Amino acid sequence: MSLQTAPMTPNGLAPAVEAPPIIETKDVWKTYRMGDEIIHALHGVSFTIQRNEYIAIVGPSGSGKSTLMNLIGCLDTPTKGEYWLNGKLVSAMDDDELARIRNQEIGFVFQTFNLLPRATALHNVELPLIYSGAPSAERLERAKRALEQVDLAHRMHHRPNELSGGQRQRVAIARALVNNPSIILADEPTGNLDSATSREIMGLLDTLHERGNTIIVVTHEPDIAAYAHRVLTIRDGQIATDTRNRQRLQPATAPPPAL
Repeated sequence: MSLQTAPMTPNGLAPAVEAPPIIETKDVWKTYRMGDEIIHALHGVSFTIQRNEYIAIVGPSGSGKSTLMNLIGCLDTPTKGEYWLNGKLVSAMDDDELARIRNQEIGFVFQTFNLLPRATALHNVELPLIYSGAPSAERLERAKRALEQVDLAHRMHHRPNELSGGQRQRVAIARALVNNPSIILADEPTGNLDSATSREIMGLLDTLHERGNTIIVVTHEPDIAAYAHRVLTIRDGQIATDTRNRQRLQPATAPPPAL
């Protein structure tokens, strides 16, 4: 019996196998009916995102940016087309399957933090693990580690009203990290923060990217998009531009604000 071997490149090495994308959309449409009018919020959107990319999705109000974010976050499904996330065809899933994907694969960071006001930082970070059925001791350990990753272990027993805006967003980022998701999806993560604290949070996202996380930031602010390595611009429900950011801002160069 003869054994088949992989074809070799001219230098005698096996060719590199390209890793599959973490996200792939194929001709995605999202259509709404408003009375007799049909609104195409997205039409024919196709792109890929590789593992450990740092991407900003930008666009003005009404561009389809929020619709695309909802599809990426499995909060909605396309009218037609395919959406693949980490090898799973999520565009064909039912509501229960989408809920599991949201819990296991996506770490959400919201503009308004979305923290439980009467719960400590530690308990807020635990919440995704409670929904996934993790044992209590494991939940505590993983939540503590997530808070350590955002340099907030010393505030784990504080409630949101005892934290600054930047600290609350750090808790929200720790909560996004705790399930070790495939992607971090941040919707206007600095929208409620001042300029100095915004630099702090974007610096944290940059650090998380350097540690291997896939980061997707949805924003209408060009100065926030400037931190990303790649920028997708949405206009009239389509991708207008897809560019590499060759002059990205370096958060490390900004003076760190006081916590």
